[in-house]
Amino acid sequence: MHAWLCENPVGVDALQWKELPTPQPKAGEVLVRIQAASLNFPDLLIVQNKYQHKPALPFVPGSEYAGVVEAVGEGVTQPKVGQSVACLSGTGGFGTHTLAPAALCMPLPPGFPPVDAAAFIMIYATSHHALVDRAQLKAGETVLVLGAAGGVGTAAIQIAKAVGARVIAAASTDEKCALCKSIGADATINYSQGNLRDAIKEATGGKGPDVIYDPVGGDFAEPAFRSIAWRGRYLVVGFASGPIPSLPLNLALLKGASIVGVFWGDFARREPKANAAMMGELAQWYAQGKVKPVIDRTMPMAELKAAYTHMGSRGVKGKLVMVND
Repeated sequence: MHAWLCENPVGVDALQWKELPTPQPKAGEVLVRIQAASLNFPDLLIVQNKYQHKPALPFVPGSEYAGVVEAVGEGVTQPKVGQSVACLSGTGGFGTHTLAPAALCMPLPPGFPPVDAAAFIMIYATSHHALVDRAQLKAGETVLVLGAAGGVGTAAIQIAKAVGARVIAAASTDEKCALCKSIGADATINYSQGNLRDAIKEATGGKGPDVIYDPVGGDFAEPAFRSIAWRGRYLVVGFASGPIPSLPLNLALLKGASIVGVFWGDFARREPKANAAMMGELAQWYAQGKVKPVIDRTMPMAELKAAYTHMGSRGVKGKLVMVND
């Protein structure tokens, strides 16, 4: 097998494409031949030693991937050899093969292509857990999605529409806003132009959004939170812009609003039955055409460093997916 090996987490340039012995699965593990692996923001942080999870060195980055099970370890009854699966295991995806915990493999129904499957779990699980579970989003409510043209943002738009909500998508360019419209957003805000609070006020008729989905953080967090509706729910999803914002807590008091943390990974670990039910619903929604990953582009696995550069430029719309021939 071959894989991108991180022996020193000082950045993308230190990654090396190496030939490695193909491992054999231990008890509870499966060997997956990787067909596609998506690039997520944590995949950048982890090779810079900036992510909360710090794997033992050396490691192969690539948190999310899809492929075919080639061997199973002791005690594994599902998935079976030959089964197509998607997996989000945190590492191992940027190669030709990897070992994955069988319990983390999502069996794929027929007609679920590997490129879509590799771009599915993280963004849809995060967004469904955020909007449906944590925010208790109801039909007819209004959702403001920040960073709406990114991976989790595009998933949030589709999930909010599946629930029956009205969606305002905020993104940094007119092109990204047009993408958001094309996948169901009811209104858009280009937050590189004008005042964000004024734009939110206009888009909501002065009421403010019932739910704010924020995977970005940074400078837009406070003006967005100041615009929230009475009894609004502000979802803290991530900090893609870098800085972690400090929100004045008196704003929560004045608006009767909630600041709600979203940590899907721990939800999946602590509440596995609820997570499995959620993933089942999402797979049904995919089959019904309610959700479908937005793929910015696919690139050969050998071009991983160029893919990282493209992601770092903030030009990605939806998901970047690496593919093996």
